[in-house]
Formats: sequence, structure tokens, C-alpha cells
Amino acid sequence: MKRRDFVRTTALISGCSLVAPSVLSRDVGRSKSVKSNRLTILHTNDTHSNIDPFPMNHAKYPGKGGVARRYELIQKIRTEEENVLLLDAGDIFQGTPYFNLYGGVLEMKLMSKLGYDAVTMGNHDFDGGMDGFVKAVEYANFPFLCSNYGFSNTPIDGITREHLILEKGNMKVGIFGIGVELNGLVPKVKFGETKYFDPIEIANDQAQQLKEKGCDLIICLSHLGYAYDDDQVSDLVLARRTKNIHLIIGGHTHTFLERPVEEKNMAGETVLINQVGWAGINVGRIDFEFEFKKFEKKDVLFVQ
Repeated sequence: MKRRDFVRTTALISGCSLVAPSVLSRDVGRSKSVKSNRLTILHTNDTHSNIDPFPMNHAKYPGKGGVARRYELIQKIRTEEENVLLLDAGDIFQGTPYFNLYGGVLEMKLMSKLGYDAVTMGNHDFDGGMDGFVKAVEYANFPFLCSNYGFSNTPIDGITREHLILEKGNMKVGIFGIGVELNGLVPKVKFGETKYFDPIEIANDQAQQLKEKGCDLIICLSHLGYAYDDDQVSDLVLARRTKNIHLIIGGHTHTFLERPVEEKNMAGETVLINQVGWAGINVGRIDFEFEFKKFEKKDVLFVQ
């Protein structure tokens, strides 16, 4: 018999500096032999068409960001780590003249060059309309994951996926996407007949499906926002009202978290939540150590 547990190590990369990691262990049991596997998850959110770094005279972020610098950093980590995933939590479009000029095509080409494995949609990814989104995505060699948007009877129908399962080494990773309510954020003409489904219900369903398919790690790419003062569903609320999700990578609120936040889910288990601001200023990094434990099988005598 094999039992898969993991030790989670979390860290955040800001520019090129690495914050000292913390280690969280869970479910450590008796084992005859242990095989460890490391998975490195890199992530961004709300890059908003920021292709170039901020100018050196910028008041808040002088010289920070830029796709070229992000590429160098990601490639460096890929040479150091065997198993790396690169993910994004939405709002890829809108924010600089590059989007106005190229309609998102440049962003898709560059993200393909960076080697993103999966992304979800943010509300600003509808800014070019559904036809514009479809045209831009022709240049993406990675999937968009959107499980709580219904795209039937729209040009986007069949373009996105509900979830994705990737295998890295001996690890099976399930990923799904959850988006924010578009009504009130996006002009109706931009999203047409797109239907919005309850994010809590859909997230629970997707996580359960991925668990049943044997995923060792389940990740939600969320464009709900980190937290709100009212009862709007956020990443914190999502974590508390779901189960089977191990990691929520967030976006939408442009929240700069110094390190992943720990929250308890419905089953009392820890969920990690992370978000790294906006504009590609930061790249998030979360390392998971998986322990593949083999237990000795013995004959058992049942006596009535």
C-alpha cells in the first residue's frame, strides 16, 4: 500500500530575493521507506499587460517588473528544480498601450514563451470582448481554466476547460479556476450570455472530482479577490467553506502578501492562500515536499 503525504515549504520571491521559508508538516505516520519529491509552484496575477518594467523614476516601483526579468528568474529556477509549475490567476489584459495596440495577442505570445502551464480568466480578460479573447487565445499554448462560467451560446464555448490534471514526477496535481461575478464589473456586451455559477458550490464539486481522480495536490486559481468588508465571496471565504483544496492562488484585489496565509477549511484542514500584488512586480513561489510512504502489509485475523 502507498500513502501520500506531504511537507509544505512556502516562500515568496520578490524580484530576485528569497524570503526565508517556513515548514508545515502533516500526517506523519509509520513508514517502512520514504521517497520524497519536490514540487515548485511559481505564480503571478493581475499582470495587466505590463510588458516592460516600471521606469527607474517611478514613485513606488522603480525598475521593478517586466517580462524579460520574469523570464530570467523563471528559467533560473527551472535549472535548479526538477518539477516546476507556472500558473496565473487572471487579469492578463488591460493596463498599458500594448493591450490597446495588440488586443492581448502579445501577452499570449509572451506567456507562451515563459512556459505557463495553466491560467484562469479575470474580469479584464473580457475587455476585448469575447471575439477578442478568442482571437488572442489562438496564440496561447496553455489552457484557460474556468469552472464557474458557463460559455454555452458564446464565442468562448469550448475554448476553456473546467480543470486540468498534470503529472510532475510521481506527483499528480489537479488545477481548476474560479472567476468573479462579471455583472457590474464588465459591460454586458463584453460577456453576453455568459452564465455565472456559485463559486463555493462549483469549487467543492471540482475539488471533489480531482480528489476522486487521485490528485495528490489540488490547486484553485481564483480571481475572486483576497478579502472584503462585506459578505462577497473572497479567497478567505472560499477556503473556509470548501474542502479538498490545498492551495488557493488568488488575484483581482492586487493584494501583496508577504507570505502565504493559512486558513482552515470545512474539515479543519489547512489551506494555503497566496497573492502577489499586480503588474508582474512579484513572482510567487511555493514549494511542496511530497513523501511517498510504503506501509508493510500484514495478515490480519478477525475474531467474532
